[in-house]
Amino acid sequence: MAKIDGLINKILEDAEAERDIILKKAEAESNAIIKNKIDEAKEVGSRIIEKANIEAGLNRERIISNTTLKVRNEKLVAKQKVMSDVFNEALDELCAMSKESFLNYLKATIISLKIDGDEEIILNIKGREFVDGTVIAELNNEFMSMNKQGNLRISERIGGFKGGFILEKNGIEINNTFEALINSYRDELEFEIADILFN
Repeated sequence: MAKIDGLINKILEDAEAERDIILKKAEAESNAIIKNKIDEAKEVGSRIIEKANIEAGLNRERIISNTTLKVRNEKLVAKQKVMSDVFNEALDELCAMSKESFLNYLKATIISLKIDGDEEIILNIKGREFVDGTVIAELNNEFMSMNKQGNLRISERIGGFKGGFILEKNGIEINNTFEALINSYRDELEFEIADILFN
């Protein structure tokens, strides 16, 4: 019996030793699995943080870019308004021209044009107050001295423009209004005026 008890004890000791080995191995594997999962979680967390930082940087750049563009557009709108104000002021000054200055402008412009001398002059209300039969007679005499028809006349039509005049013949108009004059020079002068105003 003693041999059996010894054998049983030996089996029990071996089983306990085997159990301890299995438990240690299971604990080591468990720790390794836990460590791997923690490392994976850290890596995933790092990637999430890195991605969030990249997105935050892109959002920041986008916001800065949009803000810069908005500021640039607002400055451009403000500059364009100032430019428009400058041209409107120039138009107002032309429209405020004295009678003598207007008549000198009208005569010089009409005489310098390559026309036949039998056109109608369309004027606004103020222009009609300035231009009378004497002015028309002077122009017609000038045309006749240039071997042209000398049959210029004031149109019954009143122009809806701010200043200047329009010459009309057979439905064809030569626009000499101050608005047209300002617009014709606007593209040419905008760069120079912007340079003076903003630099």
